[in-house]
Amino acid sequence: MKQAITLTINGEEHLVAVDVKERLLDVIRDKIHLTGTKEGCGTGECGACTVLIDGEPVNACLYLAVRAEGKNILTIEGLGDPNHLHPLQLAFVHTAAVQCGFCAPGMLLTAKALLDKNPHPTEHEIRESIAGNLCRCTGYAKIIKAVQLAASLLEDGHSANGDHHEPRTMGAQA
Repeated sequence: MKQAITLTINGEEHLVAVDVKERLLDVIRDKIHLTGTKEGCGTGECGACTVLIDGEPVNACLYLAVRAEGKNILTIEGLGDPNHLHPLQLAFVHTAAVQCGFCAPGMLLTAKALLDKNPHPTEHEIRESIAGNLCRCTGYAKIIKAVQLAASLLEDGHSANGDHHEPRTMGAQA
């Protein structure tokens, strides 16, 4: 059975007709055409499909699209853009935390949710936060360093919209 719903994704409203059993992941990718959200396992085990719903990380492969109506959804496309990277994106690039890139969207959004709630996480808190996001390339050390660097960048006054000056911590990390 089809139902018309309005989804607010990255600050924009989208009116879509969905089946009541349709996953949010499929609507985001196939109907809204935002393909940064990836499907890895389809069972909620890998975190590749992570989006933020009202600031909370959610596996879009397990979340029905109809449940998302009236909520604010953030996908990787809404985190930053090529001309104004979010400090997390800058940190991931600087620390080489991204290799194949498949896990990166979910990892970045999970890290954003953590830093929004806890701007000074310990390494243990970072590890706990990203535990639901699998990465087969990096071994997590660079991802943890990236989250720590992003926390530092945000603390140094770098805005979440990417407006920044050359951070003093970047040179120290090189």
